[in-house]
Amino acid sequence: MVLEKSAPIQMQQIHHFENIIVGGGITGTAAAYFLAKEGNEVALCEQFDLNTQASGRNAGSLHGQIQFDPFHTLGFEWGKSFLPALKFLADSLDIWSDLSTDLETDLEVFRGGGLLVAETKEEMALLATKVELEQSIGIAAELLDGNQLRQKAPYIAEKMLGAAFSPIEGKANPLLAAPAFAKVAKKHGAKIFTGVEVFTITKNGNGYRLVTSAGDFTCKNILLTSNAGLTKLGANFGLSLPITDEPVQVSVSEIVSPFVKHLIYFSGERLTFKQAKSGSLLIGGGWPARINAEGVPVLNPDSLRGNMRVAIKVVPSISAIKIIRTWIGVGNGTPDHRPIIGEVAGYKGVFIGMFPGMGLTAGPLLGKTLAQLATGQLIDRNLEAFSISRFH
Repeated sequence: MVLEKSAPIQMQQIHHFENIIVGGGITGTAAAYFLAKEGNEVALCEQFDLNTQASGRNAGSLHGQIQFDPFHTLGFEWGKSFLPALKFLADSLDIWSDLSTDLETDLEVFRGGGLLVAETKEEMALLATKVELEQSIGIAAELLDGNQLRQKAPYIAEKMLGAAFSPIEGKANPLLAAPAFAKVAKKHGAKIFTGVEVFTITKNGNGYRLVTSAGDFTCKNILLTSNAGLTKLGANFGLSLPITDEPVQVSVSEIVSPFVKHLIYFSGERLTFKQAKSGSLLIGGGWPARINAEGVPVLNPDSLRGNMRVAIKVVPSISAIKIIRTWIGVGNGTPDHRPIIGEVAGYKGVFIGMFPGMGLTAGPLLGKTLAQLATGQLIDRNLEAFSISRFH
């Protein structure tokens, strides 16, 4: 899908909208869709093209379980503190189920479940505790032994002792979702501006003024959804947001016959593994890219070799399959791995929304939540665990 470029904006003109969204990834475009669908005036400003940063440069995993690395590193109490965020992901996955119909685009959504594979008894014990936490909020997670694992996924290496299974996980095509949200938002009257960089945001009477590369905008409400860009934008409101921005890489194989029905992780080392609708295998897991002398993220051969080594360890049969491309994605994070959602203290009408690491999964519900906050609608969940104030 190709989204039509915005018409040039006259530099001298001041543009007023009731709601302005900064950030053209899945969260920003979803917010534009939910606002415009209800008849609200909304404009979206994106510095680059839509969906060219984290939302469009990931491998398309739809996550619905506590991630093993922070659970292993930070412990049980952290796992309990993450449950509100996990419930947010689970509820967003419910939106994904009908999204292709709602947006009139096949987003290649498939929810066959996810398998977090373990190799040792110690890892299996941790998975058992993790599954109990997930079950405590209504997710039908299961702990599988080796035989049960291979009944579900016979291609997994024989030496793996078992897995945690989350039935709500899956995959989607990350290249399609944000443009589809934007297309339907435009049909409902939203204005989408690309190539517009926001320099400063200041109070302007009962609203705000944005000074941009395309002139000034004014509005009543601002929705900030630009992930790594939130650090700079937050400074306009006295915020120091601890959001990290790490380049990571993902690899894609030649097309092979379908055999992977699940999203695969490994508790021993970093891995995500799945098969796209096209037949290509998508292999990642957060392996870091390299920064060259010009400061540009580029392929890290050591990470590529490490990622493939782990993938073959878990799925030995792929050793003869050719990798045809590796691309650099964006990994955004927060210190506690929880999202940032809510209104900025002292700035009525300014809302921030970002979900670290799993923004594609959370994007539909996060966009809807921000739209509800901006229009004063009742939110059917407690957002306290995601408050910006926890960092200040």
